[in-house]
Amino acid sequence: MDRLDVAETFHGITFPGHLHTQETFQYAMSFKFQDTDTLIVTYPKSGTTWMQEMVTLVSSKGNPVRAQTQPNWMRAPWLEQYYCPQVLKASQGPRFLTTHLPYQLLATALQGTKTKVIYVARNPKDVVVSYYHFHKMANFLPNPGTFSEFLSGFVKGTVHYGSWFDHVKGWTSNSGNIHNFLYITYEDMSQDLRGSLERVSRFLQCPLVEEELTSAERSCSFSSMRENSMVNYTLVPKEIMNHNKGKFMRKGKIGDWQNIFSEEQSCSFDEVFASEMSESSLEFVWKNPEETSLNTWTDTEHLLRHAA
Repeated sequence: MDRLDVAETFHGITFPGHLHTQETFQYAMSFKFQDTDTLIVTYPKSGTTWMQEMVTLVSSKGNPVRAQTQPNWMRAPWLEQYYCPQVLKASQGPRFLTTHLPYQLLATALQGTKTKVIYVARNPKDVVVSYYHFHKMANFLPNPGTFSEFLSGFVKGTVHYGSWFDHVKGWTSNSGNIHNFLYITYEDMSQDLRGSLERVSRFLQCPLVEEELTSAERSCSFSSMRENSMVNYTLVPKEIMNHNKGKFMRKGKIGDWQNIFSEEQSCSFDEVFASEMSESSLEFVWKNPEETSLNTWTDTEHLLRHAA
């Protein structure tokens, strides 16, 4: 199923047709979740692969064999992508699923279940930079144009998968409607991988002893994942994802946006962020803590900073 130049629009959001069809969206919306399921939810380039690896290693008690021998999209398939039904038919035990869909499209399917939902968020400036570079290598995504052009589309929510703001607000503001919900950030995982693994293991009710935790931490470090062909997408044919044009796992750094945003772009984005997130209490780490001590801003602090 190539369809590299095809885009699918569903509920006003554009998706790559290479992986999605109208039928797959309907499948996702009517999916029969089980109480033993775990659903990883992200906006693209927010730590999806990292969390897939973490839940694999936690559920395997730190044993890296499965993570090193089975592609991550088989371990935690995307609910809205065409191959999901076939993968689930062959799966055994508790199921791990992944989605980039907004809350409103899965709300009905999740209602009344005890499915565990892990929502991973990342500061949007780093998201847009990572997403921009991903468009350059992923042939199933449109040409991103200049960074300025791509940033404009990202802010407007016209890029593939829609608005980052709507996605994050939709899931987090409705977390009370989900029986088991864990919110964690990319920056949490980057700054405290071991602590993040412990949080995930508690949430999944799968406690790890010290040796298991150490093994899991070693296997899901960014450097380990970058070299693991089951994770880094080098198994995907170059016609679909051209690694000569970039790496799927590029840097994994906090604050990489500073290397591409102009000062004007940064200030303009901050204003949009403050407006869009004015009713949200979410906090994000915007810069590497080693570079600044003022790395976490609440929405109120954003407003005050730009009113000065």
